[in-house]
Amino acid sequence: MPSPKRRAAATVEVPVDQRDVTEVWIEYQKTGSGEIRNFLLTKYLHLVKYNAERIHTKLPVEVDVEDLQSAGIFGLMDAIDAFDMDRGVKFETYCAPRIRGAILDELRSMDWVPRLVRSRTSKIEGARKRLAMKMGRHPTDVEVAGELDMPMDEFNKIVKDSGAVGVVSIHRKWFETDSNKDVREIDVLRDDRQPNPLSQVQRRDLKDLMTKGLSRAERLILVLYYYEEMTMKEIGQTLDLSESRVSQMHSSILARLKAQMQHKTDEFATEEE
Repeated sequence: MPSPKRRAAATVEVPVDQRDVTEVWIEYQKTGSGEIRNFLLTKYLHLVKYNAERIHTKLPVEVDVEDLQSAGIFGLMDAIDAFDMDRGVKFETYCAPRIRGAILDELRSMDWVPRLVRSRTSKIEGARKRLAMKMGRHPTDVEVAGELDMPMDEFNKIVKDSGAVGVVSIHRKWFETDSNKDVREIDVLRDDRQPNPLSQVQRRDLKDLMTKGLSRAERLILVLYYYEEMTMKEIGQTLDLSESRVSQMHSSILARLKAQMQHKTDEFATEEE
């Protein structure tokens, strides 16, 4: 019968970074351990940098590669949570589209994506006009996708990418009439093709109010610490910063947010008086 010391030694858990990655994934999917999740995030962080740098080479110099990497980290988080080993796909293969998608979403908010998808969007609009002339009416999305022999999922994605930030002149001709005056965009009171601009402005203003003065890295620190429950050390490893630097930035962020909200509260109180 083994001694108590030998039994204790036999139950010593092997550190995560010294175990086979397959075993790590199996345990994570069983337990959802935050420690293992943070380890996986750090392990595959190089994939974020690789994809961000590849996309960055095709963009204008005004786009900061660090902004792309920060967005890609969120895509990596989603991939870790949704990965299923039973599908027989390597994680590196599975996570790449998620990382690129998160980066492209960030570019979309910066209004760069329309430049990347404009060629495909113009093909859709060309097909729509051809069908309208042939059929004598506005074609449906299904008919346009059929004309291009394009799956509906792909069609809807292209329309969404181009329409989210589409810009048209309010004086553009809407359609011709028998009179001397044509109907323009500004004359059409309701246009369901675009989301409500007032709601979008209100949501953006609220976001800007809460993150005003914060850099991309500072916003990421808040998300990783309060939502992902990572430690200061783990955040430092993820962002390539020292633990003390992360702690210092965190304290500075909280102080600024508190001062900012106090200032807004005082302004509201003054206006009510």
